[in-house]
Amino acid sequence: MKIAPALNESISQYHGFTVSPYPANPRLQVVTLEKNTLDRFIDLSANWELQALEYKPFLRYAVADALDKACDYQLGKFLVATMANRETGAFLLQADELAQAAYEDTDEQRDFFVKLSTAVSHLIGIPNFDAMYGKYYARFTVKNEDSSDSYLRQAHRRMELHNDGTYVNERTDFVLMMKMDEKNMEMGDSLLLHVDEWQDLERFYHHPMAKQNIVWGAPPSKNVGYTIEHPVFFEEDSNGKPHMLFIDQFAQPQNMQQGLYLHQMSESLETDTNCFNVRVKVGAMLVVQNHCWLHGRDKFVAHAGLKRELLRQRGHFTR
Repeated sequence: MKIAPALNESISQYHGFTVSPYPANPRLQVVTLEKNTLDRFIDLSANWELQALEYKPFLRYAVADALDKACDYQLGKFLVATMANRETGAFLLQADELAQAAYEDTDEQRDFFVKLSTAVSHLIGIPNFDAMYGKYYARFTVKNEDSSDSYLRQAHRRMELHNDGTYVNERTDFVLMMKMDEKNMEMGDSLLLHVDEWQDLERFYHHPMAKQNIVWGAPPSKNVGYTIEHPVFFEEDSNGKPHMLFIDQFAQPQNMQQGLYLHQMSESLETDTNCFNVRVKVGAMLVVQNHCWLHGRDKFVAHAGLKRELLRQRGHFTR
């Protein structure tokens, strides 16, 4: 059986899940888990509570194995192949309609979502410690009003396209973003742009500043008390194509040339017509190869009762 589908294929059936290309961009693979698969996963992982996963890192691999076992060990192979393939490098994992209809607005349900995201992240790699939340994952809420020191929780502005991990000294190969809950939400879609589809890539990749070290830091809420230096185009993959590490908020240019290069890059990314929106349902997760995809978030429509809870895991590949 072929593991990673070609970009022009339609729905492919596997044991316990299906795969189809996302309509707006076939690079993004839509992985839909069947209700029977999730029920089997619940049974296989029933003895491991969330606190146990937080205290015992080896249990996270047992949970990952339980999900893979529920799919006759086809899911892990597919996800690894998808993330390793630069032509895809991203998937939207969701439940089928029967499973979605059974989801409840409870803390127990959200704990299950953490367990499910843990299984997925440990099938493709290992999450880094998230200093903002103090665990291997972070949970945070976006509300109608916020006084945060970054754009992460600010609902009424667009979060510009970026890569994660720009200001930490751990390698960040993948980013997992899961929707735990939402109320009174309109707009606020995820935004994606593949590096190879950025129309100005050659202009900035071959710019004199492309390989020059930039200082990167973070505001106090991130709980990272140091700065690091690296170029925007910090390495090439095995085929000689560029990997990126860029975010507009946390760059600290040291001269006019750096400042204008970063400013012009940000302007180019934000006006690129190949950027597309992705609507992520409650209980679904978007996972991207961090160095090949830039991601962001559209602004929300204001509403006094707006609330969205998100989960994030960021880590490195282990196979």
